[in-house]
Amino acid sequence: MVVSSATIDSLLKEKEQYPPSAAFRKKALTKDDALGRDAAKDPEAFWARMAKDFTWIAPWSKVLEWTPPFAKWFVGGRLNVSVNCLDRHLAGPRRNKAAIVWEGEPGDRRVLTYHDLWREVNRFANVLKGLGVKRGDRVTIYLPMIPELPVALLACARIGAIHSVIFGGFSARAIRDRMEDAESHLIITADGGNRRGAVLPLKKIVDEAIADLDLVQHVVVFRRAGLDVPMREGRDHWWHELMAEALPVCEPEAMEATDPLFILYTSGTTGKPKGIQHSTGGYLVGVATTTKYVFDLKDEDLYWCTADIGWVTGHSYIVYGPLANGATVFMYEGAPDWPEPDRFWRMVEEYQITILYTAPTAIRAFMRWGDEFPKRHDLSSLRLLGTVGEPINPEAWRWYQKTIGGGRCPIVDTWWQTETGMILITPLPGVTTTKPGSATRPFPGIEAEVVDENGLPVPSNKGGYLVIRKPWPAMLQTLYHDPERYQKVYWSQVAGKYFTGDGARVDEDGYFWLMGRIDDVINVAGHRIGTMEVESALVSHEKVAEAAVVGKPHPIKGQSLVAYVVLKRGHTRSDGLTKDLQKHVREVIGPIAVPDDLYITEKLPKTRSGKIMRRVIRSLVSGQEIGDTTTLEDPGAVDEVRKWLAEVQGTGS
Repeated sequence: MVVSSATIDSLLKEKEQYPPSAAFRKKALTKDDALGRDAAKDPEAFWARMAKDFTWIAPWSKVLEWTPPFAKWFVGGRLNVSVNCLDRHLAGPRRNKAAIVWEGEPGDRRVLTYHDLWREVNRFANVLKGLGVKRGDRVTIYLPMIPELPVALLACARIGAIHSVIFGGFSARAIRDRMEDAESHLIITADGGNRRGAVLPLKKIVDEAIADLDLVQHVVVFRRAGLDVPMREGRDHWWHELMAEALPVCEPEAMEATDPLFILYTSGTTGKPKGIQHSTGGYLVGVATTTKYVFDLKDEDLYWCTADIGWVTGHSYIVYGPLANGATVFMYEGAPDWPEPDRFWRMVEEYQITILYTAPTAIRAFMRWGDEFPKRHDLSSLRLLGTVGEPINPEAWRWYQKTIGGGRCPIVDTWWQTETGMILITPLPGVTTTKPGSATRPFPGIEAEVVDENGLPVPSNKGGYLVIRKPWPAMLQTLYHDPERYQKVYWSQVAGKYFTGDGARVDEDGYFWLMGRIDDVINVAGHRIGTMEVESALVSHEKVAEAAVVGKPHPIKGQSLVAYVVLKRGHTRSDGLTKDLQKHVREVIGPIAVPDDLYITEKLPKTRSGKIMRRVIRSLVSGQEIGDTTTLEDPGAVDEVRKWLAEVQGTGS
């Protein structure tokens, strides 16, 4: 993609401000901007100070070696990530503290203390070694959200194997492509996993994926669902049988800080998979530091990040960041609305969860289902809320703060990417005055700015391209086996700066407002409009729960706006509602942002992680092929979009 057009018109304005309460600030880990001042003076010294919190087998000789666009952090240092997440907690009271509190979708439960988790990881590390896995080998993991998933990650880290986790909803073809690219000889899976009352046949999907893939030598299968699955002798192994024979202690490998820890393939791409490769030392320091300060993490917290470990959010903020801090992590296997839409809130109340980190798409779904479900439960244990995954519109932010947080919980609206590894732009909850919809300011040690296509800063409140000026510890090292593509995609668009692919603006207070992917910027009659702002305007209407806005070709304006809207429970389509919604956008933003076409639908195409697949809608309204839809949660949502297009076009089909 070539960057063009200097700026993006920013039309949405939000004036409300929420300072941290005196009660929260009093107990917060960070009460002032001392971290930010220290980092601004000397970023490398700041990150070196953060790194000293961890257990190093050998010290580093150089904090940062920067040969653009390749960065090496803590050069010469050696450590083991599993030691930092497990072993170092065993000498004190955390030994018997809960590391993972887990609930399966059917209601089964488990608790693993740090000592329990250490024992499981040691045994499974020895299982992997017994199957021939060596330092530097790639191990593919395709598991449901069960405790064995973090066990598998940490076991790989313990022996120096590079893990590649594939989200449990991906297709056989996606598994095959990723295993081939990583040259992975072993895959870890389960017979099945639970989702919305059904069982996903994971082993069956794996068998299809590797049917004629000769490089796969071993398949380790965890018995989760009790399915009767075929087991090929010599290749397929039951997890429990291997664990019963495994030695109880596995000495950790002394890894270079610059060694790769994992590969994570980005979803939704066509052609060759894009393997994001993350380091060992820099990644650990980045995710553990941000976990501690962004979530104001305390020893007594029960922390729940609702993401799947198949995505980077789960790697960074379920496994490595929280466990390195000795946190108690809550994990849940299934869907948020199974068997009823209050499943999340029942668990918050029952387990007394204190920190909740979820996605704007989930929040908008909760809004749609109605306030009655959270109101069934006492959510007073919550003290901090977070959002991740995409920009949150102000109306959803306010609902989250009031209905879920009871008006007392700070919200940390975090911006980062698979590639960045760690949170880069975020409030610090004891310090930052928040604004609904803004990710606020860069985390200490991060230098972000908004520029035009020449790399020059754009004026205040004018949209442009979000870039990061200098390296940060958890950044991707490269694309696996493809350094040229790494350089072209991330470092050639704006000279000398990391190109995020996101549009943003910075307001008069220095706060960052994300405007969505640059691909979702539409040129309407010479105005470059970010679709996120139009979606936010639509969702601010009292009857609207969700909205997706895309562009389609227009003979006069170049492009026109097309909106799909899902209503809140209790509201139905009416003859005048479309015009009311168009009028509402006109009043909130202005006439240039009013969608020419607006459809009210029952559902939107979403991935299983909850993100709206705007690419699919854009292809449908433009009459193009929709491409790969293997990550869709409900393929029927595509038919829903087609139905309304057909009605508008008069086909009646």
